[in-house]
Amino acid sequence: MTDFTLNAKVRTDLGKGASRRLRHSLSIPAVVYGGDKEAQSLTIVSKEIAKLFENEAAYSHVIELNVDGAKQNVIVKAMQRHPAKQFIMHADFVRVVAGQKLTAKVPVHFIGEEAPIKKGGEISHVVSEIEVSCEAKDLPEFIEVDLANAEVGTIIHLSDLKAPKGVEFVALAHGDDKAVANVHAPRVAPEAEGAAE
Repeated sequence: MTDFTLNAKVRTDLGKGASRRLRHSLSIPAVVYGGDKEAQSLTIVSKEIAKLFENEAAYSHVIELNVDGAKQNVIVKAMQRHPAKQFIMHADFVRVVAGQKLTAKVPVHFIGEEAPIKKGGEISHVVSEIEVSCEAKDLPEFIEVDLANAEVGTIIHLSDLKAPKGVEFVALAHGDDKAVANVHAPRVAPEAEGAAE
C-alpha cells in the first residue's frame, strides 16, 4: 500500500508577490480548511507535491499532511497547474473528519474496451472523473467502467455504474444522470466514401 504523506510549513508571508517569491524558491502556496479549525496558509516543496501526485490515486486518497510536526488527514480539493508547463502552482486541501461525509473527484478507469472495438465500434470517454460523496474510509481510488458488453450505439450513464459500498455519485443524487462513455459507429471520412464509389 502506498504511503500518501506530505510535509508542509505554515505560511505567514501572504499575497501575490509572496506567492511569486515562494514559487521562485521552488515551493508552492497551499491552503487547508474544513473541520472545526481555521483555514491555514501553507508552503509545500514543489518537487515533493509533484512526486506525490505522479500517482493518480493520490487525487482520491486521504493524505497525511504534516504541518510543522502536527499531522492531519486531508484530501485534495483543488489544484492549480501552470497552463503550459503543467507544474502545480497552488493546492487546496480539506480536512477529513471521521464519520463526516466528504465530496471528492475520483478518476474513472475504463476496462474491456477491446470487445466493442472488435465489433466495429469506436469509444468516446465523456468523463475522466466522477464526483462522489462518502466517508473518508469508503473513498475509492477509482471508479471502474466495464465496456466489455457494450454494443455499438450504447451510451453508458452514471446510473449504469455500480457505486462502491458507502459511495454516492453526486450528480445522480441531484437528478443528473450524466453520460460517462458512448460506443458509436466509426465516422467515415468523405474521401473514403468517394473512393468507395
